[in-house]
Amino acid sequence: MSSIRCILIFSALFFLITPAFTQDRATAEEYLQQAEIIMNETKALDDVRDILVIAAEADTTFERANFEAGEVHLLTINKPMAVKYLMRVYRQDPNYRFDLEYLIGRGYQYGLDFEKAIDFYKKYKAKAQAKPDYRGSDKVALSEVERKIFQCENGKKFVSEPRNFSIVNIGREINSEFDDYGPVINENEDEIVFTTRRKDGNMNENVFEDNKPWEDIFVSYKENDKWTWAKNIGAPVNTPTHNATLALSADGKLLFIYTDEVGSGDILLSEKQPDGTYGPPTPLPGIINSSYKESAITISKDEKTIYFTSDRPGGLGGSDIYSATKDSRGEWTRVKNLGPKINTIYDEEGPFIDYDQVTLYFSSEGHNGMGGHDVYKSTFDPKKNEWSEPENLGYPINTPDHDLYFIASRDGKRAYYSSFRDDGLGYQDIYMITIPEGLKTPHTVVAENTQPKKIDTLATATVKKEPVITQEEPVVTKEPDPVIKKDPPPEPKKNVIPLKFVVSVVDAEKKRPLDAKVKLQGARDNIIVRSETREPGVYEFFVTNTSPKDYRLTVEVDGYVFQNENLRIDKATTEEKVVSRTVELRRLSVGVTKILRNIYFDFDKATFKTESYAELNKLEAMLRQNGNVKVEIGGHTDGVGNNAYNVFLSRKRAEAVKDYLTKKGIDARRVTAVGYGKSKPIATNDDENEGRELNRRVEFRVLQN
Repeated sequence: MSSIRCILIFSALFFLITPAFTQDRATAEEYLQQAEIIMNETKALDDVRDILVIAAEADTTFERANFEAGEVHLLTINKPMAVKYLMRVYRQDPNYRFDLEYLIGRGYQYGLDFEKAIDFYKKYKAKAQAKPDYRGSDKVALSEVERKIFQCENGKKFVSEPRNFSIVNIGREINSEFDDYGPVINENEDEIVFTTRRKDGNMNENVFEDNKPWEDIFVSYKENDKWTWAKNIGAPVNTPTHNATLALSADGKLLFIYTDEVGSGDILLSEKQPDGTYGPPTPLPGIINSSYKESAITISKDEKTIYFTSDRPGGLGGSDIYSATKDSRGEWTRVKNLGPKINTIYDEEGPFIDYDQVTLYFSSEGHNGMGGHDVYKSTFDPKKNEWSEPENLGYPINTPDHDLYFIASRDGKRAYYSSFRDDGLGYQDIYMITIPEGLKTPHTVVAENTQPKKIDTLATATVKKEPVITQEEPVVTKEPDPVIKKDPPPEPKKNVIPLKFVVSVVDAEKKRPLDAKVKLQGARDNIIVRSETREPGVYEFFVTNTSPKDYRLTVEVDGYVFQNENLRIDKATTEEKVVSRTVELRRLSVGVTKILRNIYFDFDKATFKTESYAELNKLEAMLRQNGNVKVEIGGHTDGVGNNAYNVFLSRKRAEAVKDYLTKKGIDARRVTAVGYGKSKPIATNDDENEGRELNRRVEFRVLQN
């Protein structure tokens, strides 16, 4: 009788669950079909990615939807997110695809989780070695897997020793919500020309086949130490098709651009006119352009030598860097491959010759990189007629993704490049890098236990001989020599001991440790503080700044509300010092709220300031990682002003946050924008700093999870 009852109960549960399961699978398959249609008609991978994410979240057990969602992330942006979807497949069927472990390894590598990446690369390697006769299209060569493991080992080393680089978004005057990249700058650093795929001001009102605006070249000038709002450089440089920047001469009079209208890709030259505009682009004179792809170029300060990239036959592999010199007729001749010190069997790109005309910066997929293209530096020795071994510029300039088109300032203390970073305004943005010690100074690490040389005081003492006295000579009494007092030897200089800032991350309710993604960096300069993980949930940061400084602490865990804290940390001294802080994270349960303190608007407007995007991107990342979460974005004002206007302004600001999230691919149905005006103060309106400023805020509240 009991067994019959169990069968009946199971049958009832099956019929209750099956309709919901079937509906979820049907919804997921419907979205998959939409994605297939888009892929067959266009190359709009970003749109496909957003649709596949909806399909995967509709049915987390649907292997195909989750695999394709993970795979498309590896081909676009937010590459570490691939792990979330691929692991769903792996947990259900490790043999779903032969290269599944390899793809999971790539996702972990992009996310700087090198140990897990190596673990999955080795799992794939073992599988491939166990089936040497497998010939499927999803097989990855073991040499490629070994290369990835090598990159991860390099990555562990570079990330554990972050260099003292300040990498700051150049600002909304230049960057947009679309891709902005390929910056070139003159010697005076008061003119910047770059490539953008923004919609506003584009020469072509239509979109390219990837559903993004066409590439256009924009320009900005520095006035009163601030960049002006970038504007389209206009015709004849820009055309209705793709136009991209490559290089700018030191004096700003020669602009090199790229076009793929003819052949596989050529370099064109535009000269600045007396009125400050650039003239019609013409093919580079000489034998530089070929029937193959020439995609990058740089010119020496004396304008006698160029370095360019080409995938022409005869190279060492892929795209190589070549040099050429100008002849008496003004044409570029004597094309020469830079050789195996610079070029590898992989691709080299983005050369930049420094103002000293012997230091070359370039990007390469070879050498001792940590993934994708890394930026390197090499110096030419005229006496030996050879280049030095390329030096990897390290983390955080380099990442496991592509890092390209790095250009340095005249004094070597600043540089510019484009990258995908946490504080980006949209997709790829342009950043200014500040290098306090200068790029031309070798990067050396001084051991903390290095002792100063001991001073041997005896070795420096003078010995005075007494006069010899004989009986034949009378004794003459002399006044003693004056005693010369010597300063005592200087005390050995004590080494500064880094201050240990220990962060413990725990669940707010259960107080148990959480394995988190924790970062500490300068609040204004973004300089990353070196860290180590001592045990699960405990992270040690080593602060070496010799004066108190403002920092930003970010803590993220899947399924929890992220934490962004601004805090001031004391200076490092010659004494050991430990500062501890516990961060309690709350689960993303219904009703949980969080004030987005680091979102700033222009006065009386609903437009973001540049400092807001780090916080906005954390919110976006949290929503991406937790696909079932729906939130309300609430805008609030202080008690000053008309109530109706305050409600209007607060709603516009909440809608600005929602609009930003949806443009980045978050489903609009997951975000509700509400303006509360001054109806929900959290402090008194009698005081500015402790009251009205706190009331002017944006916060989110979890509606569903």
